[in-house]
Amino acid sequence: MKTLSNPALFFYGLFGLPLALVALPVYVYVPQFYAAKFGLSLTLIGSALLIARLLDAFIDPAMGAWIDRRQHGSGFQRFILLSLPLLVVGFVALFHPLSMASAQPFLWFLSSLMVVYLGFSLAIIAYQSWGAALTQARELRSRLSAYREASGLVGVIIAAALPAFVDISWLTLVFIVTLFASAYLLLRHAPQAASQSPSSTQTHGASQPRSLLAPFRSNCFRWLFAVFLLNGIAAAIPATLFLFFTNDRLALPQYAGLFLVLYFIAAALSMPLWVALAKRYGEQRAWLIGMALAIAAFVWAYTLGSGAIAGFSVICILSGFALGADLALPPALLAAVIGHANDIGKREGAYFGMWNWATKMNLALAAGISLPLLEVLGYKTGTTDAQGLHALAIGYALLPCLLKTLAAILLWRAPLSHI
Repeated sequence: MKTLSNPALFFYGLFGLPLALVALPVYVYVPQFYAAKFGLSLTLIGSALLIARLLDAFIDPAMGAWIDRRQHGSGFQRFILLSLPLLVVGFVALFHPLSMASAQPFLWFLSSLMVVYLGFSLAIIAYQSWGAALTQARELRSRLSAYREASGLVGVIIAAALPAFVDISWLTLVFIVTLFASAYLLLRHAPQAASQSPSSTQTHGASQPRSLLAPFRSNCFRWLFAVFLLNGIAAAIPATLFLFFTNDRLALPQYAGLFLVLYFIAAALSMPLWVALAKRYGEQRAWLIGMALAIAAFVWAYTLGSGAIAGFSVICILSGFALGADLALPPALLAAVIGHANDIGKREGAYFGMWNWATKMNLALAAGISLPLLEVLGYKTGTTDAQGLHALAIGYALLPCLLKTLAAILLWRAPLSHI
């Protein structure tokens, strides 16, 4: 498909909204929710997140290969449909635990996470693969990603703002309604990708292990994957520690929702700029600019102390602006890599299966390592101890900036400018 109209891009991109509505609460609100409701320690919460993410992440490549072996004519739609009940059941169980959960809160937490992660994986791999199969034109690649990620940012803003005003049950209701409404528009009105032929399905599904690792035969993918993995860890650590930082280091728990809204609004507003920069300079150079802006803005967070409302608001706006690059440009680059490898219509699922494996490994490592490590270094929820708060500041601000700097160096050296 060489051209995509704005309505077509809108109907495709809108499904990103409910996926973000489920993603942000799981990443940001869940640790503190279960710590407060059931008294689970940070080590137990981090362990549950790590176990669930590891199990879920290693399913993703196989799930991507399964999607690639879809029957001729069925497209990606049936996988979207299969994901809907899993997402609803998992989200409701996670944030509305039954009374029996109090007997074994760790097991309930872990089981609920697994269900919602499974539904999310199935939905996001099919959804992203669908987008990659629609176009290979550079200006359309970044526009399509921008529509999808901008819709996701709207969902994130809703998820960040609602809990400050209403009970979590309203967030659940909004999630369910938008999930089914956007799925209907996606399945009925979004542009359709060309389905692979039966012979292609048989050829590329013949060897499961070979199919899972097929993306790594591409040198461009290996470079991009390494950058994405390192950059993702840099982003996942502050996402995991955000509420702890605002509550204890800044002593501003009442402003946490506002900070998140500023951050994600800035990201949404930045999308047209990153699309324009990608069109003019290419996705690789535009992403480098975004990384540099993120490092320059976020390192400042290390210096902030109690009550720094203005300073942290500025950091949220600037780093949110840089987030737009992290959201819009890597998927567009991946679509280019898939096209460069001549795998469009053949292995989109395998590529995005590995892509989502990396995303989840980042989040698993961020939660499973940073939370127990902070506890070892003397930080505990609600502490006022200077050593513990200093450890929190290092983990929240300096470590992510170091990792993002390394990711920027890799991206600068990556052979991606020609695709």
